[in-house]
Amino acid sequence: MNQEKVDLFAHKSKNWDMKSRRVKNARSIAELIVKNINLNKEMEIMDFGAGTGLLGFFIAPFVKKIVAVDSSPSMLVEFQKKCDEFACETEAIEKDLATQTLNRTFDGIISSMTMHHVEDTLALFRKFYTMLNEGGFIAIADLDSEDGSFHSDNTGVFHYGFQREALEQIAKEAGFSRIRFDTASTINKPHRDFTVFLLTAYKQ
Repeated sequence: MNQEKVDLFAHKSKNWDMKSRRVKNARSIAELIVKNINLNKEMEIMDFGAGTGLLGFFIAPFVKKIVAVDSSPSMLVEFQKKCDEFACETEAIEKDLATQTLNRTFDGIISSMTMHHVEDTLALFRKFYTMLNEGGFIAIADLDSEDGSFHSDNTGVFHYGFQREALEQIAKEAGFSRIRFDTASTINKPHRDFTVFLLTAYKQ
C-alpha cells in the first residue's frame, strides 16, 4: 500500500530564509564554491535539495541556469516566488532523487545541508555521477560528524553529519576524482558550534 508522502518542511518553508545564520552559511558555502570551481555563464547547474534557493541565489551570477530540485513542494513554492531576483535562468523540479530518477545531465551539482537527509549516500553519489556531463563537478556541503544535537527534531535525518574520510571513499567508489574537502563555515548554536565542510569532486 502506498503511503501518502509527507512534506517534512511544510511548516518551515515560509520563514526558512529568516534566520541570519542560515543565510550566512549559504553565502559562505557559495563563496567557497566560486573560489574552488571554475564556473562560467554557459553552465547549467542542479541545486540538489535546493529548498528556497538560498545557495543557488548566491551562485546564480556566475552560471547560465540553476535547476532547483527538491522533494518538498512547499519549499519550491517559496523558491519560485523569488526567481525573478536570481541573476540567471531558473527552473524548479519537485522530485526525490533518493528514490526517483531525473533524466537530465548538468555541468555541475551543488547542494547544501541535504545529504544528511539521504539514507543511501553511495547510491545518490552514483546517480549524481550519471547526471553529470564529462568534466562536470559536484560541490556538496554538509555537517561534519556531530552528536545528533544539530536538529531539535531528527525526523528524516539519517546521518549525524559525516566523517570526511568515509565520504571521500564513497565519492571514489561512485567514480569521482580530484576529491577535495574544505571547511566552508561554522554554525553557532547556543549549545555548541557545528562545522560545515564543502566536498568538491569531478567526473573525468
